[in-house]
Amino acid sequence: MDNFQFYSPTEFIFGRDTETKAGEMVKKYGGTKVLIHYGSGSAVKSGLLDRVKASLDESGIAYTELGGVQPNPRDTLIYKGIELCRSEGVDFILSVGGGSCIDSSKAIALGVPYNGDFWDFYGTGKVVEKALPIGTVLTIAAAGSEGSGASVVTKEEGSLKRDVGSDLLRPRFSILNPELTCSLPAYQTACGATDIMAHVFERYFTNTREVEITDRLCEAVLLTMIKETPRVIAQPDNYEARANIMWAGTVAHNDIVGVGRSQDWNSHGIEHELSALYDCAHGAGLAVIMPAWMEFVYKHDVMRFAQMAVRIWGCQMNFEFPDETALEGIACFRSFLHSIGMPINFEQLGAKEEDIPVLVEKFGLGDGKTGGFVHLTSQDVATIYRIAANAGL
Repeated sequence: MDNFQFYSPTEFIFGRDTETKAGEMVKKYGGTKVLIHYGSGSAVKSGLLDRVKASLDESGIAYTELGGVQPNPRDTLIYKGIELCRSEGVDFILSVGGGSCIDSSKAIALGVPYNGDFWDFYGTGKVVEKALPIGTVLTIAAAGSEGSGASVVTKEEGSLKRDVGSDLLRPRFSILNPELTCSLPAYQTACGATDIMAHVFERYFTNTREVEITDRLCEAVLLTMIKETPRVIAQPDNYEARANIMWAGTVAHNDIVGVGRSQDWNSHGIEHELSALYDCAHGAGLAVIMPAWMEFVYKHDVMRFAQMAVRIWGCQMNFEFPDETALEGIACFRSFLHSIGMPINFEQLGAKEEDIPVLVEKFGLGDGKTGGFVHLTSQDVATIYRIAANAGL
């Protein structure tokens, strides 16, 4: 196990009706004027936004609003949010929505005190030195942004999707009410589940040895998702299944399952170009890319992939030919994704094989390499896209 520092300061308020504590929590963390940042009309139609506002009113917290966050959140709305916060004297941002809304809120939070373009931080490694505090009321179990310091947004000009990470972007608090996810369509639920599983797999495939504790934590989260995802798709109002998935989403990405070990993140980077170009759901793109990445890299550590197959998918270990066990596990993963309604190739996703050169160019490797498990070249990335384009069961 590698040396590590783990910092996860977010306070989680979990359970039924917890959105009514929003005002109390903002006040606890020093907010006096709030930007309520939300997505589409669902937060309005469901009455959630009114409940949050009532909670803020009860605590004597002033607020202004900015809705309209889209999946794969856009820089154009972020710029509006930054200017609104500055003109209104906002000192706290409250995200009411899913991962896209939280990521947009984080971009606004770092942009308000910065004397420059917030985009300077995305994909550049520039260190965030100051940001407004953030709170969240989560409505989708998927991205894990409610417990992480990461933010991923899209620049509309050029369709560039980039990320930033900083502990200053970790929410001060996150309110998690599983009931708020019960109205999600099955496809959106499955996309979220895929994203959660991908967050774990990005950590599971590591070159660090002797990490049994985090291996087992990763496997526990993945086994939970394998059990609960089909159950919640069949029974959308199943509170207990929704609760398990919601907490799994947080645990998968606050890095408790990833400490002390090298991580990869190539699958996410490769997928980002798909969702930037085609505006597809991030989870759907990951369902296409991650098994393809696995097929390309598994020989780098056959026994780790065989371990996945045996411990997670229940395959029988073939000690004479471990490659067969490894490939069986990858096939089980792709089959599971298909069973919950996810696409498994470019055609099902709405992507085009002829666009692969564009995707590789936007990925931006040039002659360089990327990745923590296997270092990939641009040619490798193109091969993974081709595997994903033509995948089948």
